[in-house]
Amino acid sequence: MIDAALTFHDATHRFAGGTDTPRAYLERCLETMAAREPVVRAWVVTNETAAREAADASTQRWRDGRALSAIDGMPVGIKDLLETRDMPTQMGCPAYRGNFPRRDNAAVWALRQAGAVVLGKTVTTELGGAHPGPTTNPFDQRRTPGGSSSGSAAAVGAGMVPAALGTQVGGSVIRPASYCGNVALKPTQGGLNRGERQATSMSTTGVHAGSIEDMWQVAIEIARRAGGDPGRPGLVGPPTPPPARRPAVLGVMETEGWGALDPASKRAFEQVVDRLRAAGVTVLRRTDHPMLDAFEAALVGVQAMTSAITGWENHWLFRNLVAQDENAISARSRAVLAAAERMTPEDYRLRLLQREEVRRRHAALAPVVDALIAPASPGPAPLWAGDVPGQTLVPRPTGDAVFNTPSSGIGAPAVTIPLTTVGGMPMGIQVMAQVEMDAQATAIARWMLETIPPVVA
Repeated sequence: MIDAALTFHDATHRFAGGTDTPRAYLERCLETMAAREPVVRAWVVTNETAAREAADASTQRWRDGRALSAIDGMPVGIKDLLETRDMPTQMGCPAYRGNFPRRDNAAVWALRQAGAVVLGKTVTTELGGAHPGPTTNPFDQRRTPGGSSSGSAAAVGAGMVPAALGTQVGGSVIRPASYCGNVALKPTQGGLNRGERQATSMSTTGVHAGSIEDMWQVAIEIARRAGGDPGRPGLVGPPTPPPARRPAVLGVMETEGWGALDPASKRAFEQVVDRLRAAGVTVLRRTDHPMLDAFEAALVGVQAMTSAITGWENHWLFRNLVAQDENAISARSRAVLAAAERMTPEDYRLRLLQREEVRRRHAALAPVVDALIAPASPGPAPLWAGDVPGQTLVPRPTGDAVFNTPSSGIGAPAVTIPLTTVGGMPMGIQVMAQVEMDAQATAIARWMLETIPPVVA
């Protein structure tokens, strides 16, 4: 299995006891960054001076017994789609080079209020889409780290920071976490306040981390201060990580991607299913229950549906950028724009109706299963050496989101855990619960991580 990840929750007792400090913790993170960043390339910009000042202030608070929260002093990365008052927000796009709004996103503000140390901005794909940035996979530089939260996933996977913020519209939190060996929470839609990022109906702020405990603590500290999106109740759950909970019944979510899953990855997943059953969990497949089969039938076309909805919702932004400069965005993003321009309002309405049907079928599973499980990605991270000039662009250079678009379309919480290794590379398993049941998904994922022996295929 993959080496142990960097964690923070188990360091705070040392801060309180005076045998370690947030400043010393930060310096260890910076040492790892210095060693690994030249290859991994997870960061766009860092602010080490401000980070050291914040870590020193946290050190004093712990020394005085007045820590602001359980994440006081935690170094964190912020995906470069989210605004930060002390660093530019350039969104992986030449059109935003030098963009410096000098204000904090709601979640970033909440992290600072909780005492977290905002270390820097992590690489995102262009505008959070499919066009990749420079980041490499921390376990094999020939492979993608995933997208669009590529830098956040890689920074955590490389042990540079214990947690980082990402965002997901299709699969941009759960899939890169799978590729980089992280745990991650993609909350219920609107569970964490997106601040200025309200333009698309499926965008969700999430958390990459090296442990379930840190993942939950970061998320709940944000929710306790900034709440959720406008009109949303926000993340609901205990103020500390939910205790592990063994589920009675889990359902397998195959999605459209099941038939194309490679044999080794499929064997690894089936071994997880076998180990769950050996631990006393009933695991149902679509052939075992008509409601599961109806749900799987509704998932046909979900990936195209979510892409169309998001393309339509983004196309005014893309159109305005191209109107200013036709080369302001990549050829991939221009192709997304072209597809959206072919849509009509009626097309968009039909996609929304399709989404509502999928949500209805998922809600009907509430009395049937405690949660659904699935691969968090279609196998381990694929190789990626860059586009070849003069040849057709690779359609999904950061990997396929087919196993992630159901949770995005439904707005349901999903947690990924690094429970399998395939060909020496991590492949996550995801737990998807009902809407607003983020704590339940986390508790089940924690039980699986603590109970089910890791699978090496």
